[in-house]
Amino acid sequence: DEQIEQERATQHISGGCCALAAVYLMGKFYVANAGDSRAIIIRNGEIIPMSREFTPETERQRLQFLAFLRPELLGKEFTHLEFPRRIQPKELGKKMLYRDQSMNGWAYKKIEEDDLKFPLIYGEGKKARVMATIGVTRGLGDHDLKVFSSNIHIKPFLSCFPEVRVYDLTQYEHCPDDVLVLGTDGLWDVTNDKEVASVVMEVLTSYEPNDPCRYTMVAQELVVRSRGVLKERGWRLPNDKLGSGDDISVFVIPLGGPGNYT
Repeated sequence: DEQIEQERATQHISGGCCALAAVYLMGKFYVANAGDSRAIIIRNGEIIPMSREFTPETERQRLQFLAFLRPELLGKEFTHLEFPRRIQPKELGKKMLYRDQSMNGWAYKKIEEDDLKFPLIYGEGKKARVMATIGVTRGLGDHDLKVFSSNIHIKPFLSCFPEVRVYDLTQYEHCPDDVLVLGTDGLWDVTNDKEVASVVMEVLTSYEPNDPCRYTMVAQELVVRSRGVLKERGWRLPNDKLGSGDDISVFVIPLGGPGNYT
């Protein structure tokens, strides 16, 4: 992240990205995630999550706590408190559900002038945004990112530190159908873990266990199915829902070889 900041000044490069990395070291897989990509292991048909997405919703309390400690980062335009919906001026003095950085549940408070400011976190699901700007809360870069038409920087709320999960390969016997799947949010926006596991098993069983191209074909099939088919109303999935409009990158890594096949 520091290197990107240096290159921003010397090479005038802006922007940012998420990062998902898998490192194999001494019999263990270390999976590090900063962003909204996802990794899962499929072992004997079982799904083992190896990451979690970092979004305004999953990191709500971290973001609110930072805003609580350093209110100057909000630029007098935002409030760190969260409400079920945007507060209207006519609701001043009334009671409304809210939650702050220390709360998992909700409580009532009397609406004050400060509560009319735009929420630090607004929207739900994939539409949730930090300061109405960005939907990912960990990653690299974005040093120049500001709230639209303002001088409020988003970077203080973005973390470049990944969460790391460890999987010990020596604890299990793996067959050629056991894999680690790494995918960007373009994949996971339109599918879930079970659907991905189903595609993995469907494609793998159509190839011999010692055929090295079987894993490439799984990755290709996951990309194709997530993109969908181009129709008059855009890219569509078999259920007629919109296909992924984001970038789709998928890696399928075997955990066992033909010698381990049982």
